[in-house]
Formats: sequence, structure tokens, C-alpha cells
Amino acid sequence: MKQLPVVALVGRPNVGKSSLFNRLIGRRVAIVEDQPGITRDRLYGQCRWRDRVFTVVDTGGIDPYATEDIAAQSRAQAEIAVAEADVVVLVVDGREGVHPLDAEVAELLRRREKPVLLAVNKIDSYGPDQEAAVLEFYELGLGDPIPVSAEHGRNTGELLDRVLTLLPGDGAPEEGPDPIMLAVIGRPNVGKSSLINALAGEERSIVSDVPGTTRDVVDTAIVWDGTPFVLLDTAGLRRKSRIDTPVERYSVVRAVRAVERCDVAVAVLDATEGVTEQDKRIIGIAHEAGKGLVIAVNKWDLVKKDSHTMARLEKQYREELAFADYAPYAFISAKTGQRIDRVLELARAAAEFSALRLRTGRFNEVLQEAVALRPPPADKGVQPKIFYGFQARVKPPEFVLFCSHAERLHFSYLRYLENQVREAFGFVGTPIRFRLRDRRKT
Repeated sequence: MKQLPVVALVGRPNVGKSSLFNRLIGRRVAIVEDQPGITRDRLYGQCRWRDRVFTVVDTGGIDPYATEDIAAQSRAQAEIAVAEADVVVLVVDGREGVHPLDAEVAELLRRREKPVLLAVNKIDSYGPDQEAAVLEFYELGLGDPIPVSAEHGRNTGELLDRVLTLLPGDGAPEEGPDPIMLAVIGRPNVGKSSLINALAGEERSIVSDVPGTTRDVVDTAIVWDGTPFVLLDTAGLRRKSRIDTPVERYSVVRAVRAVERCDVAVAVLDATEGVTEQDKRIIGIAHEAGKGLVIAVNKWDLVKKDSHTMARLEKQYREELAFADYAPYAFISAKTGQRIDRVLELARAAAEFSALRLRTGRFNEVLQEAVALRPPPADKGVQPKIFYGFQARVKPPEFVLFCSHAERLHFSYLRYLENQVREAFGFVGTPIRFRLRDRRKT
């Protein structure tokens, strides 16, 4: 896949980088809250401007003196973003004026010897006072400051025009297969970010023992075995009673939205804790959304095991997660890298099965054989019948069955039909839906 040019937004905490990121990509992805340190990981999005396409990276605030673990990792994430960027936009707060940290960050950027633009944010109007505030930023030695208002969109077009003059190449996206969108979901602290980092081969998401470290949904593009993926790291989903702050509430919404826009969800379980009720709820979100599903049992390196442990635990997990028994399992260690490629292998297969469309004739052959082997049971003396069916949609596969007395078909019989369809066609890693139509009413 062709790599798009990269524009990194950097600056000290709470200057409006995330608001500007959302404005440039045209949708609300980064969490915006009037509180320093909200963005911790690098967030990626595509911006289209004047027939050009490029990647925009939002970063955590850079504090050159940060020593606290997560703050220091946020700074490291921002520095990685600068290293991979073609153009850097330093965002500063026009209401507060030049801050000592602004000068420190500007000096860091000068040492990188990369094209840098200076965006003076929070300039919602432009009069003599605002003009004086903008001119003050010339002392940073980064050229002409560009006054913008991320909140209102003011002057962001001029900023983008300036960005285009510095971008390499023509910015046109290369045609190719659509990437598989993979949402990594699970309770806090089960190892989601560690898995993302292991799959990406770099420290893309901040990893900490503090639950709730990841707040935004982090998009990470990779190519594995010739297949493009976009990995979505999400904030750990918690029970509603445990969600205390607005930021956490936003994080849960982001995680649910990540499931909605993914092709396959990778549900991460903690092998040292087994399946919890919260795990069931989280996996249920992906199941109800009709997404492909892979279950990754992480921290396998911490489990005392023999030659039967894996089979025994998988059987136990399948019994506890019977509603999603179509999902394949991968027993992994994100920390050591054990079997992490298996996650992508299973996810690719799940995506393919989720998009599989059957020929009507072949589907009806299997359907009629299943019905002949085991006809629908009579209900109160009434015998339901299934005449034929067809596949109505994919992602997830949905089949319409034409019946008589459809209301008397028990769900257990539909489960039998599902098993027969899976045995004939696979459909591993994807739910199957049946929609009944009573022929007497059509």
C-alpha cells in the first residue's frame, strides 16, 4: 500500500490539538475536554483538501520535563509522531500567549530539521488585541504564525493551504483492497494496547498497569501477509456503575463506535482471570452488532499449563460464551509475541466469511437436505414447513427463509439450521442471521 504523507499536530498540553485534529479530518474522533492530558496515544485520521489526501496525527501534549510514567510516555508518543511526519504543526494557545513550554517544544522541533508550521489556536475573532497576541509568537522563530480557531473552523483553510505547499508527492491515494477494520475490545487492563503494539511492531499505544490508560480509539494501519488492516485500540469497556467522569463516558462511546465501524472485533480476555460477566457484556456488543469475532486469550505466558490446559479452557470458555460459539480462539501472549500472528490469521478468515455470499441454488440444496433429515417439530398440532430461502445480505450473512406458520418455528430449530449451514460453508468467526417470512402473508 502506498504511504500517504503525514502531518503531526504537536504542542504542550491543553492548547486545542485534539479540537484541531477533529476539525481537519471532519469528524469527532479525538476526545475533547477542558482538562490537560486527555489525549495520550497517537491518533490517526485522513484529511482531504483540494484533491489532496494526507494523514493527520494527533498527539499527547509534549512536556520536556515530564517524569510521571504516563506523561513521559505521552511525550514519547509525540516524539515518535514527529519522527514519522513529513510536516509538523506546532499548536499554541493564542489566549495565553507564549508559554515557556512553547519555546521548549519549538527548540525540540528545530533540532528535528523538519518543515514546521505554527498554528496559533483559540483566535475566535481578529481585532487589534488578537493581532498583537498572534504577533507575539514570532519570538518562537518558526516563521509566520497562522491564527486559527479549531472550535469555529476559522482560518483552518489557510492552514491547510500552507500544509499542502510542504507536503511531498501528489497526495493521491493508491487504489488497492480495502483494509480489514479490526476493533480490539475488552475490559480495562487485559492487554489490548500491548496486543496492538505487538501487532504493529512498535509502541503505538501507551501501555501502563493503570486501568483506563487508553481513552481514545487509536487507528493503526498495518499490512500482514499482504493483507491491509486498520487496528482500533479502544478504551477498556467498564460497567456503567464504574464510569465516573465525562472522559470515561466518552471513552465507552468511542469503543462502542469502534465496534460499529469495524469488520471484525478481537475480544481480549485475561487468561489469569477467566471469563467475567463484563467480558460477556463486551463480547455481546460485537455479537449483537453482527460483527466478525475472534477471542484472544491473553497473558498465556502467566498460566501454569499442561498439554490439555488449552483444550480444557477453550471448552470452558465456549460453554460460558455459548451465544458466540462461532468465534475462534487464539491463546496468546502480547508481552512475548506468542501466537499473535494467529489473531490476524483468524481475523482475516472471519472477515472473509462475514462477506461471503452463497449462490441461492447451493444454499437451498443444503437447506432442503437439513429439513429432510430433521423436519421442523409440530407445535400444538400445527406443522411448520420451510420451502426455500436465499441470502439477503452480508456482514453479517443474513438468510431469508420462506415458511408456513413461521411463528411456530422454535429458536432451537433455527440453531440446528445454523449449524448445518456452518458445517457446509464454514462461516467461522461471523454470526449468522435468519429472517422468517410466512408465505401465507407474502
